[in-house]
This record gives sequence, structure tokens and C-alpha cells, in this order.
Amino acid sequence: MNVAIERVHAEHLAEISALAEVIWRAHYPGIISAEQISYMLDRMYRVDTLRAELESGIHWFRAIVDGELHGFASVGPADAAAEFKLHKLYVHPDWHRHGLGSALLKECESTARAHGATTLVLNVNKRNEKAIVTYLKRGFAIRHSIVADIGGSFVMDDFFMTKSLPRLTW
Repeated sequence: MNVAIERVHAEHLAEISALAEVIWRAHYPGIISAEQISYMLDRMYRVDTLRAELESGIHWFRAIVDGELHGFASVGPADAAAEFKLHKLYVHPDWHRHGLGSALLKECESTARAHGATTLVLNVNKRNEKAIVTYLKRGFAIRHSIVADIGGSFVMDDFFMTKSLPRLTW
């Protein structure tokens, strides 16, 4: 198995959008409604939205196995100084537990450090138990809860999690 974590470029955005559709429709039923899944996919994963994020300086990565896309992640500056936010981290369900999520997270952490961040933050749905357990195992801690109105009569009911990014010394 040949795994590569690569930077995302504009020509990859349609493929990421399509993969997001597959992942979200497989993972989120039972966590959020089908209507909210559709709303959020349309809001967050249209190619023009992804392009705007890429052009704004958010760093995007893709997990490629033997030439095929199986996961993606994005990270960029957060609201607080010295913090970067993990915006997205998704792996196709058939490729869970193959190290792709860990490799993507490692690349995001490395990028955050390279830009001077000492903390990585993220939001995760409070009912997304699988992701919460994974993040806790990877050194994140829950800082607080938030409920944010995202329009369309929907809210995001999330935990705000943080992870310290100590400087690497050789």
C-alpha cells in the first residue's frame, strides 16, 4: 500500500467535494438529521466554497492510497493568536483504521507549528462519539461546549477541543 499526503490544488476540489458527500452521508445519520447533512454539505463543500478557502490561505491536504483519494483535511489560523484550527479531517469509512487520519492530522500539526502555532483547536459534534474518542487519544482535550446557529433552522452543538503543540527539538 502506497500512502501519500499531498497538498490540495484547485484541480482536486471537485473530487474532495464528491468524497465529502460519500463520507457525510455514511457517517452523520443518527448524529444530525438528513436535512442538516444536506444543508451543511451544500454550505461547506461546494467547489466554489472550497476554492475560496484554498485561496484564503487555509491549508488543504489529501490522503492518496495507490493513486486514489481516500481522505482530506484542512487547517488554518484560528481567532486567537498562536492557534491554528483543524477545520476538516475526514477519511472514507472503508479506510478507517489504516492510519490515514493520523497521517493527515500529523501533516496539519506540522503545518500549524511551521506557522508559529502552539495550539491546535477544533470543533466536533457532541454526538460524534467516534471522533471525540479519537481526538482524545491524539492528545486533544475538551475546552468547552458551544451551540452555534448556522442558518437554515440548524445549529452546531459542538465541543471545542484543544491540543498543545510543543516545539519539536532534535
